[in-house]
Amino acid sequence: MTIAEPIATIPDVLRPWVAAVRTMSFAEPPEGTFVHLPDALTKVVLRVTADGQRDVLAVGPRVRATYHRGKPHISCVELVLAPGGVRPLLGVPAAGLVGRVAPVEGLPGGAARRFAREVRWLDPLEALPRIAEVLPELLSARTDPDRTALLRAGVAALSVRLHRAPAQVRDVARELSVSERQLRNLFTDGVGVSPKHYARIDRVRTVAARAGSVGWSELAAATGYFDQSHMTTDFRALMGVPPRSYVTERLPAPSPCQAIRRG
Repeated sequence: MTIAEPIATIPDVLRPWVAAVRTMSFAEPPEGTFVHLPDALTKVVLRVTADGQRDVLAVGPRVRATYHRGKPHISCVELVLAPGGVRPLLGVPAAGLVGRVAPVEGLPGGAARRFAREVRWLDPLEALPRIAEVLPELLSARTDPDRTALLRAGVAALSVRLHRAPAQVRDVARELSVSERQLRNLFTDGVGVSPKHYARIDRVRTVAARAGSVGWSELAAATGYFDQSHMTTDFRALMGVPPRSYVTERLPAPSPCQAIRRG
């Protein structure tokens, strides 16, 4: 089972807009199944394939896991956009990208088209310094600081943290002095999914990351589930298999990467 790992550090100049950076390069197909976990955040990917094709893609939130066979002779760099970064860069609300893979240059934002032009011909494994020059210039004047700060406070409160289960949506809205409807609207525009769905994805990702390291009941309590049964049901719904099967790599049959819908 192969999962892309983030680079240890993000350039400081990118931290206001980028939550994580991942790079991948395979001369041969990776062993086993390549797993794309559910992910509530949108990514921008610079990819070079075996035949030399270059793509700059926006990959929207993924509400369920997908399983694929890895490809040889491919390299890419993936920028996970921080909450609130989608519309300023790509010109669309994050909800419009859920379940989609779209060429960045085809999106309506002028910043999106310029970003695609600037990075398309870079080596994905060496692109980060140039991205660190381009992205802040594109986004600094297009971001609403107050709205972004409010959204990110909501995301932080609904995320699992060590020794702290995520808060309830109603409590987060009250703490931020907004209505639950306003909070939903913030998440729809800036993340792509509702606050409740964001929290659900974050819990499942945490279970996937920590499965096997602690007891199941302890893990369920730490991630905010009512009990182990609740955790197993939620995990199966988003991952396609229960936690025990995931840990022992009894995974769904992989599908070709081409099965990812573009549009």
